[in-house]
Amino acid sequence: MSNIFCSSFNFCFFKMADTKGFSSIETPGYVGFANLPNQVHRKSVKKGFEFTLMVVGESGLGKSTLVNSLFLTDLYPERIIPDAIEKQKQTVKLEASTVEIEERGVKLRLTVVDTPGFGDAIDNSNSFGAILEYIDEQYERFLQDESGLNRRNIVDNRIHCCFYFISPFGHGLKPLDVEFMKKLHSKVNIVPVIAKADCLTKKEILRLKCRIMQEIESHGIKIYPLPDCDSDEDEDYKEQVKQLKEAVPFAVCGANTLLEVKGKKVRGRLYPWGVVEVENPEHCDFIKLRTMLITHMQDLQEVTQEVHYENYRSDRLAKGSIIKGAGGKENGIGNKSDHGRDNSTQQVVANSVLSEKDRILQEKEAELRRMQEMLAQMQARMQAQK
Repeated sequence: MSNIFCSSFNFCFFKMADTKGFSSIETPGYVGFANLPNQVHRKSVKKGFEFTLMVVGESGLGKSTLVNSLFLTDLYPERIIPDAIEKQKQTVKLEASTVEIEERGVKLRLTVVDTPGFGDAIDNSNSFGAILEYIDEQYERFLQDESGLNRRNIVDNRIHCCFYFISPFGHGLKPLDVEFMKKLHSKVNIVPVIAKADCLTKKEILRLKCRIMQEIESHGIKIYPLPDCDSDEDEDYKEQVKQLKEAVPFAVCGANTLLEVKGKKVRGRLYPWGVVEVENPEHCDFIKLRTMLITHMQDLQEVTQEVHYENYRSDRLAKGSIIKGAGGKENGIGNKSDHGRDNSTQQVVANSVLSEKDRILQEKEAELRRMQEMLAQMQARMQAQK
């Protein structure tokens, strides 16, 4: 009797202990899936975030200074700037710098891809090749990793955003700017940036912005479109997005020097006539550019995944479906080759072509069968000895 009483007491005690901290029965209509965003938040914070930014523009436009100002870090501690003689032989090469930034427990693995040598040559017709090749290489690497056997720890080095720096010393876009953006707008999210905006007056900046946007529209260049706000968003966020859209292209200037202005420390540039405060919205669009990048970082990654990468992937798979005929010529599936094979014959040949993934799986299965056969032979020997 006492054992039964103790068991029932323990059952009631554990039942009370288990239900402690869970939703009360007194809360009507509460299931608990409203907690899902908190679960996603905890998991994302634990895993960390990855983002890759590419900066493109001529030398001397302040690309490195701006990037260091945006993320309050020094990505280029040992950079050596080449002189005029070295620049004659310099070609466009890409330098990727990775740094891990932590802010309030949130980790960001930031990779900045710089393009020294772009636009510095007399003949810049080959300036695009290395950049386009690098972007395609990252897509190809991600595609191979995604199609491989180990898909858990894929490092995403795809370019999520490209800051294209426009010189403030012209009257709009140069032919090099137009050609480059036309070649890249289908592969990456382009954000146009007017560099060294502190050398222009407010009227000159407005005039240059209007001119650049007219030329971008007339040439059919697609820059990164900021997503529209939902109707249920608060008014402050709607106003912020509206101001960000009106600020494109962003007129910015960067600085890593701390100056004292009216008793407080600010980052800015000291001139004989005064101080340009980098983080002052009245002086430049630096705060707007940083706000755009941080608040829409997830959207930049989603557009890269769902639009640019999917376009590359579909093109790559379409090219992969092309098979070679007996004479070494490429024949599309469904067309007759030089030997007069019909569609059904070509389909059989196409089905017999194994992908790399299938080949690896077959090798693993064959190795597994060999091990099973060896194990069966060893068991047979052991039984024979007994």
